[in-house]
Amino acid sequence: MKSKKTELFTGGMIGNGIIGDPPSDTRSSSQTKSFGYQVLGFGAGGGGFAEYTLSMLVVGGAGGGGGGSASAAGGGGAGGYRTSDQTNPAQGTALTITVGAGGASGGTTGYGAIGAQSQISGTGLTTITTAPGSGGAKDGVHAYNAGTFASGGGGGSFTGEGATPTASPAGQGRKGGTGISSYNPGPQGGSGGGGGGHATVGGNATGDTAGVGGTGTQINIIGSTQGYSGGGGGGARYASYGNIPTPPTGGGGRGSQSGAAEAGTANTGGGGGGTGTAGASGAGGSGIVVLDLPDASYSGTTTGSPTVATGQTTAQGSARTTLKFTGSGSYTI
Repeated sequence: MKSKKTELFTGGMIGNGIIGDPPSDTRSSSQTKSFGYQVLGFGAGGGGFAEYTLSMLVVGGAGGGGGGSASAAGGGGAGGYRTSDQTNPAQGTALTITVGAGGASGGTTGYGAIGAQSQISGTGLTTITTAPGSGGAKDGVHAYNAGTFASGGGGGSFTGEGATPTASPAGQGRKGGTGISSYNPGPQGGSGGGGGGHATVGGNATGDTAGVGGTGTQINIIGSTQGYSGGGGGGARYASYGNIPTPPTGGGGRGSQSGAAEAGTANTGGGGGGTGTAGASGAGGSGIVVLDLPDASYSGTTTGSPTVATGQTTAQGSARTTLKFTGSGSYTI
């Protein structure tokens, strides 16, 4: 029997000549995901294996926050977010796992670095790749406005624009927020925009309040609900005047006023926070790859030392085995 390959991406369905979203699709704004909507089959299982579903989460490395030496900088964009369900994978299929690193901090004066992509590939499998998160802008300037990013970095103060991902594949992330200058109350202040998240855009700075990082997405694929791919918060110029919002769901780092900003949480794809006039910005959070399959179907081999847990209850049901890769490796079914 011929295998059928169909993949439903977050931004539309591409497979067997069909392009377009289902009429009731609201995934682009949802903050909680389940696994019934992305199906990519790659052949009937062999060796007497019963049919089952292998669920996958792939999150890329996020961008680092910008440095605000004389004003305020933007937060880093979240790493790309993708999920896929693999129906009845064939015995012997080897999955190669690559986990992207987060982008470096922009320090006290520079742009935040771009994160790295994460990927699952293998023979007979359509490769699943995430785009990296964009770095946040340094003080007083625009964020990166070109390139293939999952999420845009926030703009620096003095009305620096946030980055718009020009080719964000499959709706993996959103644009960054805009920075702003401010003369109230008194000395010239300024605030940076928030980095884009997977679910929502990065917040624009308003007066002396820095832009909040964009919201990430929550999902249960490891036995508990976790948030991934949130944007980093912007920085504010003066500790006595600035206001730094608390980051929303998704691992994005909090921006700073006069000290070091927070890094994005490791293995969430959360963007690094931007900084104000003193202190370094935060690095972007690294990505993650998670595999989720029934306990009864887990009998393969791994490399790269993933964290393996059996008897978990995930969005796919109970008695599930989860393989959490925080570094590169492989799984052979």
